[in-house]
Parts: sequence; C-alpha cells; structure tokens
Amino acid sequence: MKFLGALAILLAMAVLMTGAGGGLGAIYVGHDKLMATLAKGGTLAKTPEYTVGTNVRTESAVPEIHEKTTHIWYVLDGSATYVTGGTLIGGKVTKPGLTQGTTIEGGKTVQLTKGDVIVIPPGTPHWWKVVPKSITLYAVNTQ
Repeated sequence: MKFLGALAILLAMAVLMTGAGGGLGAIYVGHDKLMATLAKGGTLAKTPEYTVGTNVRTESAVPEIHEKTTHIWYVLDGSATYVTGGTLIGGKVTKPGLTQGTTIEGGKTVQLTKGDVIVIPPGTPHWWKVVPKSITLYAVNTQ
C-alpha cells in the first residue's frame, strides 16, 4: 500500500510542478501495464510537460546536466552510488538541452537504496557512478 501511495504522490507532484492537467484530462494506467512496465522499464504516461515511467539501470552512466528537465525518482528496488552537484568536467553538448561529461568534481555522493526519493533540478550535474547489480526507479521527469 505504501508503494501505491508513493506513486500517487509522485505523479501528483509532477502535475503540480508543471501546471499540467488543464486540457489533457486524466491519464489512467491500469495495474497490468504498471506491473509489466515495472518489470522491464518504460513509459507509463507522457505529455509535453512530463514523462512518467520506470527505469531499470544495470550499469553506470556518464555524468550529465539537463538544461530544463527535473528528475523526480523513487527507488523501488536495488541500489547505486549517485553523485549530484559540483562541477561537470569535460562537458560537451550531445543534444539540445543535454550536456554530458567525463566526471564530476566536488559533488555530493549518496547511496541510493529502496525507498529513497531524489529530486534533481535543471542545471544540476548528476551521475550514476556505480550500479553494483541493478536499480529500479519510478521516474517523473518534467520537460
């Protein structure tokens, strides 16, 4: 029950943060689609203002900065070493609104585990530094 409550809260946060919901109407995701998406990762709902889905990571990734995207993640399972803030080193724009680099200096390192929530505002360097096995996230990303 805590899990479903957390999902509802995170989706509500995404809608409130973006001001969405005026003309689009409600988006319903049935439990069968939710469970299938949780197993492999994917999108549950997408509008011009936000994307809601799940993400299953099995390896580290390059550090990056999003110009406009806010990440709101709830860790469903697994763990990872995550770095936020500091200075992105070796940054290059890889597509509009996204800069990727080689490392982060001076960032805050946290160990993400089941039950944690992390919010990463636009312009904040962030990095999946170590993913020992896998980590599964419920993800709300504003555009």
